Amino acid sequence: MTPKATPEQIDAYLALFANNPYNAMVAIKEHVQRRSAVTSESISAPSHSETAIITAQSLTKTYKLGRQRIQALHDVSFTIYDGEFVALTGASGSGKSTLLQLIGGLDKPTSGEIIVNDTNLNHLPDAKLSTFRNKTIGFIFQFFYLQPFLRLSKNIEVPSMFAHTKRSIRRLHVKELIERVGLAQQAPQLPKQLSGGQIQRAAIARALMNNPKILLADEPTGNLDSTNSRAIIELFKQIRAEFGMTIVLVTHNPEIAALADREIQLKDGTLI
Repeated sequence: MTPKATPEQIDAYLALFANNPYNAMVAIKEHVQRRSAVTSESISAPSHSETAIITAQSLTKTYKLGRQRIQALHDVSFTIYDGEFVALTGASGSGKSTLLQLIGGLDKPTSGEIIVNDTNLNHLPDAKLSTFRNKTIGFIFQFFYLQPFLRLSKNIEVPSMFAHTKRSIRRLHVKELIERVGLAQQAPQLPKQLSGGQIQRAAIARALMNNPKILLADEPTGNLDSTNSRAIIELFKQIRAEFGMTIVLVTHNPEIAALADREIQLKDGTLI
């Protein structure tokens, strides 16, 4: 894989930008294109660090349904390391999606703690939790939640609007991400004009808009055929290799799970 820009290359780009901004942008774009040209076959799985980025400590989650109490998770503990690609697996109703929601700060445990990127999510008030999610975590869901009245490029741009990123930076990043996921020709289209695989690629680009450290994906291939499913997983691998991102993916498909670094298996709300 073509290496990232060296400090010397960055200094050269900055010097060029000072003298001729247009030529500098052309040079940077060419560097990005060289990096993006790498094929999935040439990517080897990078070794993850020994730094914990997600730690679950005795997580329990109980819901009330009328007079009933339903325990979705019971005493779940594990560690995920920075740069890992981990699959959460188990039968329907085993607690996979509940666990992913706790990791992403979309819900809070009944007891236990979840520590993400050195932050104890239990201790964050709602406003700070929302800011943390927006900056640290990218979400991809089985149902893609693209706004039907927004064109593809604007759909991808939405997260950075909430982050108050400058418009010029937003639009440049959208352009880069659309090219990165192979949807440059579809940028002006509405979601209804896209295929299922294209919509999922758009959802991935949208999740990457704020440069998150962690990507959480809940059954991202659940509505796709086998060819598109494998293509999406290969795209995840490329993203992980290129950006050093941690990826946690929920799946019930053993073939998809086998493509991750390792599995965390759940049964009836507990780890196997």
